[in-house]
Amino acid sequence: MDVDFRLAFENAPVGLAIGRNRVILACNHAFARMFGGTLEDLVGQSFERLYPTQADYEEAGKRVGARLSSEPSYADDRVMRRLDGSLFWVRVSGSTQTPEDAHGQALWVFSELGQARPAGQSLRTSLTARERDVAALLIDGKTGKEVAKALSISPRTVDIYRARLLRKYNVSSTKRLIELLLSG
Repeated sequence: MDVDFRLAFENAPVGLAIGRNRVILACNHAFARMFGGTLEDLVGQSFERLYPTQADYEEAGKRVGARLSSEPSYADDRVMRRLDGSLFWVRVSGSTQTPEDAHGQALWVFSELGQARPAGQSLRTSLTARERDVAALLIDGKTGKEVAKALSISPRTVDIYRARLLRKYNVSSTKRLIELLLSG
């Protein structure tokens, strides 16, 4: 049986990307669609372009690099940025081919988190779609009023969702909530 691995990679139903030193060496169509671009928009670009902030990119690099230098794979849920600037939740898992240089060459799988999640999954994946929307905008530095306007809901409704998030994460401030959400 002759298997065309390039065809399988390009047409897989989940986002796939091969990174070399945190630059996208290759990606598939699902990855490009997920981030709102084309293969040409993404190949050759730094993964930094897909993070909410440069600080998030740097922190993730340290965290993931440390793990992949001692373990064969890594996975987490995180907020990423589409090419249009909008934020969304994604499940990222990957492995490195170069454990001595964790970011040297790595394969990454990206799955956008949807509404329905089985019981027992992580707290981030148990958030409702609206909670994820509010959280993503808070991470982006928006105020309650700005979140309300962006989502076409009342500021009071934003306060209710923010309070739910604070309870779910057992924190007392929005700043701490954002730190936990970004910690992957």
